Amino acid sequence: MTEADQLTAPVAVKKPHAITAHGHTRNDEYHWMRLSEEQRNAAEPDSLTRAVIDHLNAENAYTEAVLSPVKQLREDIFKEMKARIKEQDISVPYRENGYWYQQRYDTGKEYPIHLRASANSDAWPAENDVAWSVMLDENQLAQGATYFDLGDFEISPNNGLAAYSTDRVGRRIYDIRFRDLATGKDLPDVIEATAGGCAFADDRTVFYSRKDNTLRSYRIYRHVLGTDAANDVLVFEETDPAFSCDVYRSRSNRFVMITSGSTLSDEHLLLPVEEPLGEFRTFLKREEEHEHSVQHVPGTNGAPGKWLIVTNWKALNFRLMECGERETGDKSKWKEVIAHRAEVLLEDVESFRDHLVITERREGLTHLRVRRLSTNTEHEITFNDPAYVAYGGTNPEWDTHLFRYGYTSLTTPSSVYQHDLLTEQNTLLKQQEVIGTFKAEDYTSERIWVPARDGAQVPVSIVYRKGTPIDGTSPLLLYGYGSYGYSIDPTFSGARLSVLDRRFVFAIAHIRGGEEMGREWYENGKMEHKVNTFTDFIDCADHLVAKRYADPKRVFCHGGSAGGLLVGAVVNMRPDRWKAVCAEVPFVDVVTTMLDESIPLTTGEFDEWGDPKEKEAYDRMFSYSPYDNIADAEYPAMLVTTGFHDSQVQYWEPAKWVQRLREHQQSSAPIVLHTNMEAGHGGASGRFERLKEVALVYAFFLEQAGLVKRD
Repeated sequence: MTEADQLTAPVAVKKPHAITAHGHTRNDEYHWMRLSEEQRNAAEPDSLTRAVIDHLNAENAYTEAVLSPVKQLREDIFKEMKARIKEQDISVPYRENGYWYQQRYDTGKEYPIHLRASANSDAWPAENDVAWSVMLDENQLAQGATYFDLGDFEISPNNGLAAYSTDRVGRRIYDIRFRDLATGKDLPDVIEATAGGCAFADDRTVFYSRKDNTLRSYRIYRHVLGTDAANDVLVFEETDPAFSCDVYRSRSNRFVMITSGSTLSDEHLLLPVEEPLGEFRTFLKREEEHEHSVQHVPGTNGAPGKWLIVTNWKALNFRLMECGERETGDKSKWKEVIAHRAEVLLEDVESFRDHLVITERREGLTHLRVRRLSTNTEHEITFNDPAYVAYGGTNPEWDTHLFRYGYTSLTTPSSVYQHDLLTEQNTLLKQQEVIGTFKAEDYTSERIWVPARDGAQVPVSIVYRKGTPIDGTSPLLLYGYGSYGYSIDPTFSGARLSVLDRRFVFAIAHIRGGEEMGREWYENGKMEHKVNTFTDFIDCADHLVAKRYADPKRVFCHGGSAGGLLVGAVVNMRPDRWKAVCAEVPFVDVVTTMLDESIPLTTGEFDEWGDPKEKEAYDRMFSYSPYDNIADAEYPAMLVTTGFHDSQVQYWEPAKWVQRLREHQQSSAPIVLHTNMEAGHGGASGRFERLKEVALVYAFFLEQAGLVKRD
């Protein structure tokens, strides 16, 4: 037995804190762990802040001690993953408004360098051509910061300026600066504490968004370069706490657009770029449960333009409509372009001069369909992997017959293709290079259907290295999410090779709550149907065991954020099913958080989970909330992660959860908490630093699978 085996986990003090709703009282004895934004960022921490930080640091020390037997393995896995990355790398250039743009990574550097060159022909300059000039080096911007994120990067219409936003904390609050691309120097203008997004109307006027104290983006301002940002003009305020807003420039470059949306409703406002000081016009007055996105299409030969609308108006899985530039507010004048289909989810449409490229999802997989407008003929871009994802790439130019798209699968590294819309020919422009011995043919990808307990058929994507036994003896890592209609697609991961090469089977359960099988799939995994998300996941695990993809005693699960809620729920429901689990930045204290509208992002979540001020919703959420349903049980080994500056799921949720879990743990399996004290919801920044957190998770799973010899 090692010293780590004899360690005592940190024990937080208990302070009674009653929370009463609908005549029901809960005692949250760790409620005291909450710190305000001001406390977290104070130069001199108060006594409560010091106590919380000391506790989190003690948890980190305990985690390191418990995992000390795999310290070398963590380092080895990190080196493996880093060694697979092509350190000196460059993206495929794209052309916009007379320039080629691309990103370059230099050896040993964490962040990209943004470059451009004049577009004098259809061919971009060679990689080392002097025509390329540096616009922005994120590595220089990140100097001295333990965390760095570039939020937005916009070029002015005359190509002379770049507006860029940066976050050096991880709280997703950004400062915007403006760089003169001729001199490489920043202008005096600095706009602090924004939501990160911005849009140029002309070369002097820029619009940007701000967040309120709950980190909801709620205001759009106008800034004129050369003026004091303190005097910027408020042009839009979203007063409904369930809505958040953003601003951007239309692809046609004709309008500045404001979009305000909630879970189930959208509203758009527009301003012609030639009227930067004018008033925004509402595209269509907001309607309850009307979700829609809009895209402006320029006119040709002097003709007026039009709007394309992807809408769920009388269309559960969405349809495509169009209308004239001034007919937006009257739906009776909208014309149907693509009808609603019960079996197909319309996800996106990209418009070109003579083509539409339609992204749709059928039987859980994405498809790219091309319609030629002049002939009304169609063709589809075909793919062969059993589980994959394809998506529109960077296509800023409208007047072209060349379409960029991305493609990846569980065995195919991320790839950029160019599709000729006229000849239907595909050209591979770049595929992510995996350094070392990787060969796609050494791995097998499968896609199966799992019958859920109510008869629904759940797709599952699977990958493993050839030679891995599929006879009921291999460890299985099952990943899931199942919320917000967000589809978890079967993408390639170079980091994942470190567990596949050690004979793990990896699977993604495309459970209800996502949108893989269409809008109804999402609707049947939220609100009063939320339990389907959890039972689907358990049913997938059981089925994979029954089909001998997994050793029944070595089934592992992994999820983050709302996927961490999934992990917490299924661990309470079936603690015996899992050998070990990892919940990253998990949303586990559902009822308490949703009752407190001062907590960031709570108000916008009511359409997803329900409003617990209503008793029916309260009872439903309480029935599955991981923090509220812990029982005396033999819980599996658990690794829980969080970020001290997390803006999406506050750090105290996983910190409290771990404390309560340990009190009820009836087995000797460890429950450990790792807090990144310098990051937020996305974990560490930088392409290498974030791999250290991945290595921690994988080493934890490998040890629990018995694949690591322990001293």
